[in-house]
Amino acid sequence: MRPVDSLAFGGGHAVVDPGTGAPVQFVDEADPARRFLLDADVTPWHSVEHQWGSGHLITDRGAARWHAPARLRCEDGRIEAVHEPLPGVRVEIRRTAHGSLLRECYMLVNDTPDPLTVTGLGIQVPFADLYTTAEESLDQAVNAHLFTGGTWAWALARPMSGTGRSLGLIVREGAVRAYSVESRNVKSNSHVRGHLVLLVTDRARNPEAFGGQPELRLAPGESTTLAWELGWYTSDEDFTRATRPPAELSAYTAELGDSITIQADSVTAPDPDVKVEQTAEGRFRVQASRHGSYTLDIGEGARTEVLFHLPLEEMVRRRVAYITRHQRARERAGLLAHAFVPVDTRTGLTQSTNGWSDWTDGSERIAMPLLLQAAAIRGWADPAEIDPLLDGWSAFACRYLLDDTDAPRRGSQDHDSGPRLYDMPWLARFFHDRYQAHGRADDLERAARILERSYAMGGALHLSIGLSPAVLDVCDRLEAAGQADRAQALRGQLIDSAREFVRLGRKLPAHEVNYEQSIVAPLLDLLSDAHALTGDPVLLDAVAERLPWLLAFGGPQPHARLHGIAIRHWDGFWFGADRLWGDVFPHYWSTLTATTLRRLPAALRTPGTERLAAAILRANMANYREDGSATCAFVMPSTVDGRAAHRADPLANDQDWHLYLWLTSGQATVSPSRD
Repeated sequence: MRPVDSLAFGGGHAVVDPGTGAPVQFVDEADPARRFLLDADVTPWHSVEHQWGSGHLITDRGAARWHAPARLRCEDGRIEAVHEPLPGVRVEIRRTAHGSLLRECYMLVNDTPDPLTVTGLGIQVPFADLYTTAEESLDQAVNAHLFTGGTWAWALARPMSGTGRSLGLIVREGAVRAYSVESRNVKSNSHVRGHLVLLVTDRARNPEAFGGQPELRLAPGESTTLAWELGWYTSDEDFTRATRPPAELSAYTAELGDSITIQADSVTAPDPDVKVEQTAEGRFRVQASRHGSYTLDIGEGARTEVLFHLPLEEMVRRRVAYITRHQRARERAGLLAHAFVPVDTRTGLTQSTNGWSDWTDGSERIAMPLLLQAAAIRGWADPAEIDPLLDGWSAFACRYLLDDTDAPRRGSQDHDSGPRLYDMPWLARFFHDRYQAHGRADDLERAARILERSYAMGGALHLSIGLSPAVLDVCDRLEAAGQADRAQALRGQLIDSAREFVRLGRKLPAHEVNYEQSIVAPLLDLLSDAHALTGDPVLLDAVAERLPWLLAFGGPQPHARLHGIAIRHWDGFWFGADRLWGDVFPHYWSTLTATTLRRLPAALRTPGTERLAAAILRANMANYREDGSATCAFVMPSTVDGRAAHRADPLANDQDWHLYLWLTSGQATVSPSRD
């Protein structure tokens, strides 16, 4: 029989391993350089156990993985592989190509004379979601958007450029109820997402994940099947229509007191804090009595999650109160006592400085004084209480977070990390906001000197988060204070920086991660702000060309934690107490997409961009609790390298950027419009 080395479907094909019958690469013939799957040539840690369609099984008879088939049959357009991972237990895999679709069917068969209990069943889908360089990522890699909605499950591998066809996987039989990540460790580091695994159940390792993982029972001779279709899609809209959604939600998040309306055959909620009522029109109205995320069961085996949250003002007030009570370094002497620090929300014990840069009292922790100051300016915190804290922090920052050249330190006791350009616009923003509150000339002077020092240190070629917005605001204050020449010089550096990034095109410099959403968002801010200053149509075209790069990081999942939220998969390790790698959803820097969309030139803003920005801002309310405590990272996968995840890290650390950015994005409320 002639071996099959490829399966053609829809103007593309799967390259097949003749020894296993499994795809080793998916190729879109219109974009042949794009890698939809990992390969060992680029990722040397990509091992054979992680080949597409390999998998694992956990049962009451033992556990095993499958990869090389016991029997393999290949013919044109059809592959059949039989695996025997455990005695008397078979996994039968069939792959068939029909026109525009490739269908895969995975059947688990109990051939023993006794019942079989299955508590773990997963299939490898090693999408090439990785960052080598910005240029290679945009040209060759994909963002993999997953929705483990049970019978409503799917995956969408979208080109990182945001252009060209996406590869969509849609479950047509059976259910995917969770996903896990493997190969996430210091070897793979922050530049790769790892090996993704779609799970029928992960009960053995994390029974409560994604609303609960089932136990599968197979009688003698009985089987269970998971089947999906793979196809090429030119837009998210085409793909989501093809998923045949069993429900239509008016929104995925809502304020407490508001409701979410769902068109579906049935909707139930296992949590007693959620009320579901059927309307006279046959729709379902969902409300919650407490702030939090809630699972909804829909129709025959579909599942998703919605969020009901406190109003922004109330959450800011509670968060400010929690920070002032629990996140200050009171035990220290002198100015060091005025620092804001991470806290373990399980115990209320602050996290001490220990040489870990992402746990210092500087860098991302600058969000806390920024939030306190923004709340006081808005009248959402008592200035009489907050001002002394901020006066103390201001003196602390000048003494310990800035050297005598106004270069930043990672923290008051971090003596070996060196200056960090990321911190400079945040510090400048604090002193700008302090000037806005009190009009003290030394605060404006400090803000301007920090920005001037940033450019002197190479900031023009560093896409520091918040740099161009800070420059514009400080320049406006300088001009009003009679320092027009100084303001014009800073604006000129901003414009020169923007023109240089236009010239670089896709060859963006690497930052702390080779390529990521929090590089692209500041890039678009820079180009948008330079266009606002100059009116140059070249800059407008550059924004339009790069906007799809930013939007490609977020997917269309019908889920409160995922819809439009940019993929970020390393902060649980760097910022959390649990030190878990793996997807963080929502991560607060996803808010950058929202604020960037609101800063776009008017010609590029649409009702769609406004709705997406609002949805992202609301989704990040999932990171706070009713008592004002918070998490720096909700690590989404069910398991990461076998460790249970799908939980909030106990450390409140750096997540307050979300609230600060929302407060200062020019629109501190969002309407309950459809996501």
